[in-house]
Order: sequence, then structure tokens, then C-alpha cells
Amino acid sequence: MAADQRPKADTLALRQRLISSSCRLFFPEDPVKIVRAQGQYMYDEQGAEYIDCISNVAHVGHCHPLVVRAAHEQNQVLNTNSRYLHDNIVDYAQRLSETLPEQLCVFYFLNSGAYHGHLSSLIDISPYKFRNLDGQKEWVHVAPLPDTYRGPYREDHPNPAMAYANEVKRVVSSAQEKGRKIAAFFAESLPSVGGQIIPPAGYFSQVADPRVSHLLCHRHIRKAGGVFVADEIQVGFGRVGKHFWAFQLQGKDFVPDIVTMGKSIGNGHPVACVAATQPVARAFEATGVEYFNTFGGSPVSCAVGLAVLNVLEKEQLQDHATSVGSFLMELLGQQKIKHPIVGDVRGVGLFIGVDLIKDEATRTPATEEAAYLVSRLKENYVLLSTDGPGRNILKFKPPMCFSLDNARQVVAKLDAILTDMEEKVRSCETLRLQP
Repeated sequence: MAADQRPKADTLALRQRLISSSCRLFFPEDPVKIVRAQGQYMYDEQGAEYIDCISNVAHVGHCHPLVVRAAHEQNQVLNTNSRYLHDNIVDYAQRLSETLPEQLCVFYFLNSGAYHGHLSSLIDISPYKFRNLDGQKEWVHVAPLPDTYRGPYREDHPNPAMAYANEVKRVVSSAQEKGRKIAAFFAESLPSVGGQIIPPAGYFSQVADPRVSHLLCHRHIRKAGGVFVADEIQVGFGRVGKHFWAFQLQGKDFVPDIVTMGKSIGNGHPVACVAATQPVARAFEATGVEYFNTFGGSPVSCAVGLAVLNVLEKEQLQDHATSVGSFLMELLGQQKIKHPIVGDVRGVGLFIGVDLIKDEATRTPATEEAAYLVSRLKENYVLLSTDGPGRNILKFKPPMCFSLDNARQVVAKLDAILTDMEEKVRSCETLRLQP
């Protein structure tokens, strides 16, 4: 705690000297020094309180006492690896299995799912990464993002789910014509970095046909020999409100072959998990390769994971996400009517995106305006950030304890800043019109 007393300027100077500039800060022109957090609030070195709208990692709230206590108590008794028998790992796997379709019943625990993009193998399949580096590898095939606001098939299309699924079919066919085989289809259940996208209902089911056993015959992916991987790292564990997992928004009959979990799973503790079907697990076991992770599945990590599930249930945070998220969507929808810069408001539960545009007809991303707005909100003690290819999507992914009152406060401040921005634009236009 002594370091917390260091003046902010000294902390910044030390960071600039000792920490690589590749490790970027929020608000680099005027970084915030955070020394404490609780629930949905963060506090700087002066004691100023910020409403946190972006820390989806602190899923059930920063420093939740039940999660902190679970980690502390287990750490006082034992923390070792998963090669020893221990109740925590099987208890945790069992609890997770109760939230998933019964086919997803084999679990692999890892030590971190907070950020995966630094492995070359994963950079190679992450378009937002490889497009800024060495480009797309010949064995990677990218389907269009199922974006009904900016994509080729929009809100006026009669069946965007089928149209986007047919694009997957086209990509598969094109790869096969080049002599390629399909190993897997990777998709965030709700694309976040892509711009807080809500895929049209039925899209995954069209890509992976539920009418025949999902284990044997997917319409496009499984027919081509691949498996369907649903990435729930940003959107799982009740964030969408209606369901515990975001892939369940696609229909009760849709079941992925693999589900990845991270970030919110440990409320800030480094833990992650992969759930798979028996056929997938058996195929891996047949290779004879052992899976081992030094920290994955440790008694402490599993105690933390169990505590997070307990808090979600005890505090009814999934239902809370539905009610608060719906209210926030309603408030943001009113902003869309009032402010032309707000082109679209989309989301489910406490996963919401506000698409800022320069022009309604072209939907040109309002990138600079979004950056300015986020900076102004920070000055008003609201922490928000942008995402999407144009960095123009305001992304709301707060801790699940984010309240109705928080929603009112944040949108009131957003409204005031947007109104001020519009008045400044009108002032400039008036000045230009004067002879």
C-alpha cells in the first residue's frame, strides 16, 4: 500500500521508464491512478469515485468480499496443481456442468483467459490483430461479421441469419476448392471487439444445423469436418441476462462442440476454462498428449470460481442484468432519438454498444467524436471505452452489480456532453455563416 502514496506524476514517470510502451494505458494524455475499487466503483489517489462501465472482468463487483474470502481461506490451507486429487476441481467442474447443455461435460482448466491475443497461433486467427501485422495466413478463412447495422445484410433484410450463414457456406466452399480442410469455426457468441455485435437469432443454428445431432452433422461446419467453438470469455456467466451463456441466445437446440471461458470466471483472479463434448475430448485423448497447466485447476482458483457462481446465484445477478440492462437500453434509445450522432443502440443484458456516426445515410464512424466523448465522461467520473473497427462504439460491460441509479447517472452525463458537443458545432456553423 505504500506505493499508493506516491504522487501520480512520479508513478507515471516510473511507468514510462520501467514498463514497455506496448503496455498501454487508458486515457494516455491524462491517465487515471486507481488505488482502490469496490463493487461498480473505482477510486483514484485523491479519493474521487468513478462509475466503472467497462470492467467486465470484475464480474460480480470489484473486490467482492465472498470471492476475496474464498481465495484467502483456501490459500491458507493448500494451493497446488491439479495432479493431486482435490474436491475443489471436481466440485467446480460439476457446478459448471449444471449451467451448460449436458453434451458439454468435459472440462480443462487454465490459468488465464483474460487476454489471449499474444500467442502467434491466436493472432493468426484474430482479424483485428493480423490485419495490422503480417496479414491473413492462407489457412485462415474469415466469414463476414454478422452485423445487421454495418454489414452487407442489414436490419431491412428479410432473413439476415440465413444470409450470413450462407456466407459461411461460401467461405467453406472456397477453402475446399483450394484443397483446404476445415478444422474449426471460431466465433464470439456476441462479438465484442468487432463492435458489440448482436448476431441475428438463428445464425449459429444455420451455421451449425440443430435439426440433426450437433455431434454428427453441422450444416456447414460439421459437414466440412470442423467443430464449432463458442468464445464466451467476454459475455458468459449471466451477463446477457436471459441466459447464463450468450450462445444460448441462438436457441435451445444449438450446442457448440467447445466453449471457452475466461475473464469474468474468476472476478479478476487468473482462471479460465474450456468445456468440450465427449467426442472432442476423446479425440484429444487419442493423441496421447497430456494436458497439464501449472496453475490451472488449482484449489485456490477453483475456490474462487465456486465463489463467483455462489455470488451470481445468491445476489440474483443474472436477473439483475436483465432488468438493469433493459432500463439502460431504454435510456440510451432515448439518446438515439435526441442526438443524431447516435446511430444505433444494440445489446442484451449488460452487454451494450452505442454506435456513433457522422452521417445517418453513410453511417460513417464518428471516431474522433467517440474518443472526445469518452475523455469528457472520464472528467465526469465515468469510465467508458470504445471498440469496433472504427473505434466509434461506446461499449458498456460493467460489473454485474451496476445499478438502475448508475444507469441514470451515466446516461444523464452522456446526454449533457452530447448536448454540449452539438451546441459547439452549431456555434461554429453560425460563425461560418456570418458575412
